[in-house]
Amino acid sequence: MDSLELLPVGRRVAYWRGRRKLSQQVFADRLGKSKSWVDKVERGVRSLDKLSTLQEIATVLRIDTAVLLGRDAEPVEVTDRVEGVDRIRAALSRYEIPLGRPAGRRPVLPVDRMLREVGHAWATFQYARYPQVIDLAPDLFTNAQHTHAEAPVTGRVPLVEAYRITAALLVKLGDAELAWLATDRAMLAATGDRDLVAAAAVQLGQVLRASGRAREAKPVMLAAAYRIAPPVIEYGTPSELSLCGTLLVQAALAAAQYGNEPAATELIDEAASMAERVGDGHDYHRTVFGPTAVDLARVAVAVESGDARDAIAWHEKATKRRGWRWIPPGHRAAHLLDAARAYLHADDATNAARVLIEAERTAPAEIRHRPAARNVLAEIARDPRAPTTITQLAATLGLG
Repeated sequence: MDSLELLPVGRRVAYWRGRRKLSQQVFADRLGKSKSWVDKVERGVRSLDKLSTLQEIATVLRIDTAVLLGRDAEPVEVTDRVEGVDRIRAALSRYEIPLGRPAGRRPVLPVDRMLREVGHAWATFQYARYPQVIDLAPDLFTNAQHTHAEAPVTGRVPLVEAYRITAALLVKLGDAELAWLATDRAMLAATGDRDLVAAAAVQLGQVLRASGRAREAKPVMLAAAYRIAPPVIEYGTPSELSLCGTLLVQAALAAAQYGNEPAATELIDEAASMAERVGDGHDYHRTVFGPTAVDLARVAVAVESGDARDAIAWHEKATKRRGWRWIPPGHRAAHLLDAARAYLHADDATNAARVLIEAERTAPAEIRHRPAARNVLAEIARDPRAPTTITQLAATLGLG
């Protein structure tokens, strides 16, 4: 890494592209650029002077923007995250059950024990203890596979949930491609069960948006939402409404991501009407769906739409609701990251720093392990108005 620090940024791009085993064409496709563009960047013919472009490249390469800029060697958090994702990838590649490989000395857990295991993993994830979930994930879905092989009917729920947790974690860690594989496994395992398909589709929406496929995500989310929707909304169960409403939120975020603001507003309003019937303080199918969660989603929609003023207004309203305290720490911290982005877009570095510090106090791993969060932190830290707390945090994480 010491010699790498001396290379021009284009050569560092080439180095990390090679590390991730991506051809120039595949890398270009994921960036939405031409192969010629990538070649010119790597040879230093074309300069990289836009932060947004550097952030996109860093996201595809699963590294921090600071690494591309040559500021520091990868910090421990980044190294641990990459190694953890590699362990999950290896576990997803084993195919023990379909290939008929023996479980060896691994005991087959009964369904009730497996359900407790996935419940613990979900709680760990919702508290944003991502390093612990990284450690849990490989054994979690491997054990769930063996349980499902022994009990194909009752063992399906923990298997789908194990894949859902893994996919949600991988989206957080910035590996949308591997998250897609986990989501695909969840969707296949859920086939035939209306509720499980809808639950797995929540992660599918996240993966499609994280992969830059927002246009494809919206119709898929709507199809899933209206499949689980009760014939008469007034008589729908809280579980049905939570799944349907969460899928509508995913569709709204996708619409906002590709610039269809009217559709995003309409969909989020439809979700809000369902949320009022569910109420706050529930977590059906790990959706945390309710009026406060929908208000938080309005912030994300506004940020995606480029409406910083609206995003800030919804943020201030949502965090004053009584339901705010019912939102899990990881979800709260992720929302505060959206709020920080909104304040940045409004050229308010002071408040951007304030909410980012609050996010780090609420769920440190949300800032320390999410590439998207670290990019926002680096951007705030570069502002001369940034408080010392932010610059110190950035320096600690190798972003200063």
